[in-house]
Amino acid sequence: MITTGYLHTVVFIVAVLASTACANHTLQADKPHHTENGFINPQERETTGLLDFLKWRWQRLGKTIPERDAYDFPRAEPDIAFLRHNRSTTTVTWIGHATLLVQMDGFNILTDPQFSPRASPVQWAGPQRVVAPGISLTDLPAINYVLISHDHYDSLDAASIRGLFQRPGGELTTFVVPLKLGDWLRDFGITRVVELDWWESYRQPGISLTAVPAQHWSKRTPFSTNTTLWAGWAIHSPTFNFFFCGDSGYYQPMFREIGERLGPFDLAAIPIGAYEPRWFMKSKHLNPEEAVNVHQDIRAGQSIAIHWGTFILTDEPLDEPPRRLRQALRERHLPAHEFLVPRHGETVQF
Repeated sequence: MITTGYLHTVVFIVAVLASTACANHTLQADKPHHTENGFINPQERETTGLLDFLKWRWQRLGKTIPERDAYDFPRAEPDIAFLRHNRSTTTVTWIGHATLLVQMDGFNILTDPQFSPRASPVQWAGPQRVVAPGISLTDLPAINYVLISHDHYDSLDAASIRGLFQRPGGELTTFVVPLKLGDWLRDFGITRVVELDWWESYRQPGISLTAVPAQHWSKRTPFSTNTTLWAGWAIHSPTFNFFFCGDSGYYQPMFREIGERLGPFDLAAIPIGAYEPRWFMKSKHLNPEEAVNVHQDIRAGQSIAIHWGTFILTDEPLDEPPRRLRQALRERHLPAHEFLVPRHGETVQF
């Protein structure tokens, strides 16, 4: 395990160093999260660098971390025919990691599409999928909107984006992304791209998509740290309000402001995994206890757990987050059904 982990670390760093940097853009100095060189978080300003990453990976070599074959997560078989033809029922299907198919008021929305075998700049190294996508890319219904939270490889996957665009009718899909990510998509020939800053909205008849602050970071190459924005998303339609957290650390004033300005939400998708070690992950990833805080801060009627059980990205056992989430709910005297943990491929109807 030590040899394999070391090799994957080295290969991943080399692959990233060989990548191409994103283009830089002029930013607005009058916005607090804008700087001359990129973007900053609403609260946590300290960034972790390559030395911190290497320290973490070195410490990880001495730990016993279960590998992929240690897990056998139950899967659900989605009703593909129903999802393809559904126009009236509100549904959310967990495809895996942060990828969700959301159906509301006749719109099909896909979040952070990741269908590849690895969350990596290359497909011969890097974090490998533990559970296959709950719905294959080819089985998806026609997608109206794709929402991207940030540019990391587990959320912005080139093969998945290319596959969505090249599907029959894919040219009609609108990709809604945080500020400065549009050029990356346009390089694929995608023209229906909307870039939004925090608190900006894209409105069409029957739906509104709003980018909201998150405490995270962006870095697709060594030369593009925080040159593109990261965001969560608030989606409003006449009958349903949905919150997609994306990736974020916990900052209570930020989440409370989201709840006050755009809530309450009928449903929220909140990350519960990729949180250890805390000295490295705390400022950028929620743990299960903090996920419950977010659920309450944004005034969600119900939440579902995402960003766990699909890729081994950090040090906690892959099956630990749901156990800690259940315990956190018990300690807050909240019913289990208020924060669901779906299976890969499971569809929840509302």
